[in-house]
Amino acid sequence: MSSTLEQLRAMTVVVADTGDFDSMKEFKPTDATTNPSLILAAAKIPKYSAIIDRAVDFGKKNNNNLEQTMDYLFVLFGIEILKVVPGRVSTEVDARLSFDIEGSVKKARQLIQLYEKEGIKRERVLIKLATTWEGVKAAEQLEKEGIHCNLTLLFNFAQAVACAEAGVTLISPFVGRIYDWYVAATGRKVYDNPSDDPGVVSVTKVYNYYKKHGYKTVVMGASFRNIGEVKALSGCDLLTISPALLAELSKETGVKLERALSADAAKKLDIPRTHYDEKKFRWELNEDQMATDKLSEGIRKFAADCITLENLIKQKLQ
Repeated sequence: MSSTLEQLRAMTVVVADTGDFDSMKEFKPTDATTNPSLILAAAKIPKYSAIIDRAVDFGKKNNNNLEQTMDYLFVLFGIEILKVVPGRVSTEVDARLSFDIEGSVKKARQLIQLYEKEGIKRERVLIKLATTWEGVKAAEQLEKEGIHCNLTLLFNFAQAVACAEAGVTLISPFVGRIYDWYVAATGRKVYDNPSDDPGVVSVTKVYNYYKKHGYKTVVMGASFRNIGEVKALSGCDLLTISPALLAELSKETGVKLERALSADAAKKLDIPRTHYDEKKFRWELNEDQMATDKLSEGIRKFAADCITLENLIKQKLQ
C-alpha cells in the first residue's frame, strides 16, 4: 500500500509550508506558501545568502530604498520556489497594512509587477492578505484586476463567508493555531477522534458551506500540529503542510486513508446561506474571542518578523 502522503495527494492538492527549497524538492508539493516568518527563517540559512545579496544589490541600485529591497527579496524567494513547484507560490503583503485597503492594493500591485518583470505570470502567484475586513475588501478589488489572493490568518466562519462573497481565490484557515488557543483555554491537548479537534471542526464547517453553495473560493487548511489533523481533513481542496509533517506522512505506510471531506456529500447537507456586511462581520469577530485573539496575535507576529528581516537587510544596505 502506498504511503499516507501519496494517498493524500490522490484527493487533495499538497502544498509545502516552508521557505526551504530543499524540502520542496524532497516532497514534491504542487504549490508552496510563504510568510515573513518563513522567509526570515530561510534568510538566516547560509545557502540562501545569494538571494539576499541579489536583493541588496537591487536595493543599492534603487537609492537604498528599503521597501523596494524587501519587495524584491520576497519576489526572489517566490521565483526560486516556482523553479521547484509546478503550481503557485503565495507571497504576503506586509502585515502592517492589514487595516489599510489602499495600501494593501498598492503593495499587491507592486509585488505582481516585480514578478512580471522577472517573467513570472500573475496566474502563478497568490497575494496573501490577513483576513481583516480591510484585507477582504482589498482582495475583492485585486481579484477584479486578475490578481489572485490567498486570505490568511482565518479562524472564524464570518471571515470565511466574507471571503467567498468577495470572490477571493483561496483561503487559509489555521487549524493548528485554533487548536493552540483551545489547549491554552481548556488544557485539553489530545482528541481521540481528530475530527473533534476544534481546528478541524472549523475548517470542515467552512468547506461544507462553500461546496453546498457553490462558491469558487477554495479552502487550504494550514498550520497543522500533527498528522491526525491533516488526515481528518483529507479531501479538502488544498492542505499546506510543514516539512516535518510531510516527512511523517511519507513514512507512514500500510494505513488506508479514508476521504474525510467531499463536495458531493456537502451538497446534500442542510446548510442555510448567510451574508456578512461590515457591521455584522466586525460584531461576529468581536464575539469570537479565539478568532480575535489569534488574528491580532498573527498580525503582530508577522509584523515583528518583517521588522526583524528589515533590520537585517538594512544593515546589508549600509
